[in-house]
Amino acid sequence: MSATLISFDEKNKVFHLHNDQISYLLAVEDGGTLAHLYFGKRVNDYHGQLRYPRLDRGFSGNLPGSLDRTFSRDSLPKEYSTAGEMDYHTPAAVVRQKDGSNALFLKYQGYKIVAGKPDLAGLSHAWVKDKDEAATLIITLADDKSGVEFDLLYTIYRDRPVIVRSVKVRNAGSETVDLEKVASMQIDFVDRNFDSITLPGAHAHERWTDRNHINQGIHVYASHRGTSSHQMNPFIALVDPSTTEFNGDAYGFAFVYSGNHKFEVEKDQFAQTHLNIGIDDFNFNWQLKPTASFQTPEVLMVYSDHGLNKMSQAFHSLIHERIMRSKFKDELRPILVNNWEATYFDFNEEKLRPIVDDAKKLGIEMFVLDDGWFGHRDDDNSSLGDWTVFKKKFPNGLGHFADYVHEKGLKFGLWFEPEMISIDSDLYQKHPDYLMHVPGRKPSPSRNQYVLDLGRQEVRDNIFDQMDQILSSGKIDYIKWDMNRHLSDIYEADLPAERQGETYHRYVLGLYDLLERLVEKYPDLLIEGCSGGGGRFDAGMAYYEPQIWASDDSDAIDRLFIQEGTSLVYPQSMMTSHVSVSPNEQNGRITPFKTRGVVAMWGDLGYELDLTKMSEEDRAAVAEQVAEYKRIRRITQYGTFYRLKSAHTSNQCAWETVSPDKTEAVLSVVKVMASGQPYLTKTKLVGLDPAKEYEDQRTHQVYGGDELMNMGIYDPVEHGDYQSYLYHFKAID
Repeated sequence: MSATLISFDEKNKVFHLHNDQISYLLAVEDGGTLAHLYFGKRVNDYHGQLRYPRLDRGFSGNLPGSLDRTFSRDSLPKEYSTAGEMDYHTPAAVVRQKDGSNALFLKYQGYKIVAGKPDLAGLSHAWVKDKDEAATLIITLADDKSGVEFDLLYTIYRDRPVIVRSVKVRNAGSETVDLEKVASMQIDFVDRNFDSITLPGAHAHERWTDRNHINQGIHVYASHRGTSSHQMNPFIALVDPSTTEFNGDAYGFAFVYSGNHKFEVEKDQFAQTHLNIGIDDFNFNWQLKPTASFQTPEVLMVYSDHGLNKMSQAFHSLIHERIMRSKFKDELRPILVNNWEATYFDFNEEKLRPIVDDAKKLGIEMFVLDDGWFGHRDDDNSSLGDWTVFKKKFPNGLGHFADYVHEKGLKFGLWFEPEMISIDSDLYQKHPDYLMHVPGRKPSPSRNQYVLDLGRQEVRDNIFDQMDQILSSGKIDYIKWDMNRHLSDIYEADLPAERQGETYHRYVLGLYDLLERLVEKYPDLLIEGCSGGGGRFDAGMAYYEPQIWASDDSDAIDRLFIQEGTSLVYPQSMMTSHVSVSPNEQNGRITPFKTRGVVAMWGDLGYELDLTKMSEEDRAAVAEQVAEYKRIRRITQYGTFYRLKSAHTSNQCAWETVSPDKTEAVLSVVKVMASGQPYLTKTKLVGLDPAKEYEDQRTHQVYGGDELMNMGIYDPVEHGDYQSYLYHFKAID
């Protein structure tokens, strides 16, 4: 199988990775330079026409010792570049050597092709079910003087428009070197006029789509907060200016990593576009001793020739099928109620029981106990790090309450924040050194809490053992893993001074290690990720957590933008979305209950309110929403997802998902603002079988698939802002 996916032309030194959808071509050029030729729609054969033209470029250096002024690594589109090789682009790697120089000159050494895909020890990564579904090309580049070697890994899947890339650096020399920067990939494009699409944001404002034209210069999209962050998600798309949801070229890049990241886009003096993606080099330095190696995280590269929807669907499929490992990744996600916005810290078992009772009556399937059940925590100033039951709130123990929830037929979930510590905790009193801090400096709190030094094994062992004591009861069905601040006071207590640049990355490796131990021991535990909402919503966390709380902003209209941006990369089953109170607690907006439900049904539905204080009208609405969601969630969680209309560019937002066999479809349309003299609008569906007839399950109106796709349906005209409509179509046998 590997021979059918990857070929090598020995005579012309050209590698060709290809399947029925895409081709990726690279070649060995002068001076052992690995050159990029092409990434895009499948080509059957390559006949050598893209050998880079030889031109004498002013102020672009030439090969060492060469008098040929027509070849320059500064202008040649390459696969990987380093400082010190007469390439003035932003380098993919910087390696400091014993003599103080950072000059490398990487030359092609050889290659191997392996069936399947290697695992990356200690890192989240894409995987294969069997070796026939993918093949991996490993190209070795080396620097003669230092002995440093770079393995460039390229995996192509048989049935996906995807290339997965990473880099492994080996020190084959005799002296220690310092990796000051090591990107996971580089790609260069010639004669492409791109827009960039990124997902910037803030707490409660995550992943809002931002599209900009790329002009000459260096554009950086990064996080050095210690996590992938609310502020800049680890994703970028490079698209033609004319690319839309359904038409045009789109190149998508997602970093499978949950820490600091850096995406560098440079349009150079020749209008060529250069992209590096990897761990942010801010405060990064990895000491590499002789014979040691360093493996970078992976980048998922997707090509679409039919716009952004096709790109998104490729990401959704890959993340769901080959990043997630949880047994729950294909199971229907339970409808939950979380007590946070109902009670905050003011609760005990007696106060919680009526919420459980009402949840049962309304058809909800899981009760989640949020912050405040442990230590002596009555506010956010205390007890993080002490994962023992708060006796005042649960005098009979947590298991007693869990039994009550289970007796009502609901699953029981529990909130943890394992990476944090409070000064007043017993853990801090016993182990003050567990708190991450710079010696001699007072650490900085955020949200009245501090960060545990998770890079240290003994710290991870302590937290795992505490969680294990709770989870080993067998009464916990789900945990919400939260992280409510970013890293600061960066220092790892068991590293020497010259290795403190490893702290950020070792924190992420420690986090992954802790999660790996948890999922290995408790494979039947559903884990939901959270970081003040969507502050660590990335493919790296999907490896351990099949669903993640998308944002602390649960307002339905804001969620249109948040969930639309999230859907560019991440599958809807990964996205949790809840119905909360109105006026909304984050922004004060008053939104119809129906609309709050319609928006929340796109993903994993939950309720973030006090069921016991609802009006009878709203209680009836919850029961109706829950029943409706149970009918459609297989499709909304796992169907093929399409963005039809965007609230960024119109007064409406329309999403559709279609079952794999095209026998069912769900459509929602949300109108943002009302008008005294409204325009008539229509919504056209996509992805249906034009030969089938489909019945609207509410009105029983029958439509041809071709009618729904070509003619569409009128959107209802109603008074009032924020109106919404949900349609469920089933094919008639």
